[in-house]
Amino acid sequence: MSTTVAPTPNTHETPRRSRGDRLRAGAVRLGRVVSTTRAAHQAAAFRIGLALVIAAFLCREWPHRRVLYGDRSPLSYDMALELGRLDGTFSLLQWSGGRVWFEIVYSLTIASAFAVLVGWRTRTMSVLLMVGVLSLENRNPLVGDGGDTVLRIMVIYLVFTRCAQVWSLDAWRTRVRSRKGSPGPDRTGITLWAATGLFLLLGFGWDTGWPLVLWTLWGVQGLWYAARYWYPESEFRALLDAGASMLHNAAMLTIAAQVCLIYATSGWYKVQGSRWEQGSALHYALNLEYFSPWPWLSALLAGNAVLVLLLSYGTVILQVGFPFTLANRKVKNVLIAVMMLEHIGIAVLLGIPFFSLAMVACDAVFLPTGFLTTIGARCRSGYAQFRVLTVAGK
Repeated sequence: MSTTVAPTPNTHETPRRSRGDRLRAGAVRLGRVVSTTRAAHQAAAFRIGLALVIAAFLCREWPHRRVLYGDRSPLSYDMALELGRLDGTFSLLQWSGGRVWFEIVYSLTIASAFAVLVGWRTRTMSVLLMVGVLSLENRNPLVGDGGDTVLRIMVIYLVFTRCAQVWSLDAWRTRVRSRKGSPGPDRTGITLWAATGLFLLLGFGWDTGWPLVLWTLWGVQGLWYAARYWYPESEFRALLDAGASMLHNAAMLTIAAQVCLIYATSGWYKVQGSRWEQGSALHYALNLEYFSPWPWLSALLAGNAVLVLLLSYGTVILQVGFPFTLANRKVKNVLIAVMMLEHIGIAVLLGIPFFSLAMVACDAVFLPTGFLTTIGARCRSGYAQFRVLTVAGK
């Protein structure tokens, strides 16, 4: 009688295979995470807030626009050209120092800000907004402050986000077109794309630097239109969509990191100042005539030494500690609310509303999705009730 000896199992193959499976599964999950659009509501809130600040700022400065950035500026056209050459900055206003060209650039920047605000052709309009804001700010950088710096930085990041997937006319148009099945080519979008290409060709030609960046954005937009119209179900279309989502996620992460950097550096610089160490820095700020739009309110606050001390130390603690609270969702949410209230207080007490509102728009990237969706639902409900009342009134 013969006995069959069972083969000895290889104890090393199974664990090695399981580790490989886990690695592959982890890679697949990571790919899905980075290629899926994240924080769509936060990006929409950031878009709305930033565009609103830019539009309000440009409209507010409309009576003084020519003195700040135009043909009446103390920084003459020739001096602005030389300063731009030394700094390596980009501005459409370097093409001509006349009033007509300045009025065109200024008006188109305001129009593009309102277009981004409502989310109309956001990909194209966000690029036009970026070009307009950089052109105006770089025409006379000597009159800028911290708010202008924030706007210059954030308007560049906005271009790389998919900020119109919710709360926009683009999202509404996409839903309408999807219900129609096969709606045909997007003639308005293709017309805008062709017009911007002609503008790039006539205005910039073929050059490196910012023209190369704008040509790249224009070419990618053309690929997007072609893939969406001719190959809507192809892998190339899916690849473009995944690439756009990855770029969006990277841009949102960069915005969040930039906000943390602003708060951290501001807080640590305050720590090094003797006035902030003594808790009296806010007292001196409130007694500056330039930063006192409401003198009676500033005097009332400055007269309370304990409150000034608490606000001075609290500002430093909030700014230094903000990046370290992001790991705890509850603490972060509370701190975001406090920071927004602080910016609103700065806007009212010190009379610098646009910097404060710009920072509130940047803070919106940290707001919880549930809170934003609730706000959106209430706005839609209020709009529906308004329409009902309007129809009933007629």
